[in-house]
Amino acid sequence: MQFNRFRDFYPYYLAEHADRRCRALHYIGSTLVLVVLAYAVLTQQWLWLVLLPILGYGFAWFGHFVFEKNKPATFKYPLYSLLGDWVMYGQFLLRLVGIKVGPTPPAADKVAS
Repeated sequence: MQFNRFRDFYPYYLAEHADRRCRALHYIGSTLVLVVLAYAVLTQQWLWLVLLPILGYGFAWFGHFVFEKNKPATFKYPLYSLLGDWVMYGQFLLRLVGIKVGPTPPAADKVAS
């Protein structure tokens, strides 16, 4: 599967996050990224920034491997996946992302962030 625009990729991204537990782990990781980033900036303790990819990707990848049983799209679509995560997080905060979001792509193409 190939995507030339983010707007084409995003429905696929949401479909790969159908499991509520996986989404919850994404939201937890994203929230922790923002908290640690704010802490590092406010205290000027820059070493904390090392935790950002561990928190952001660690929670998300755990959700994909354990609950979604799919491969994170970060490996195939790194920029779209990063953007997708923050768009999904924003929609979660605005209560725009529901539980059922669309069809699941064919198993052969299972890749999500």
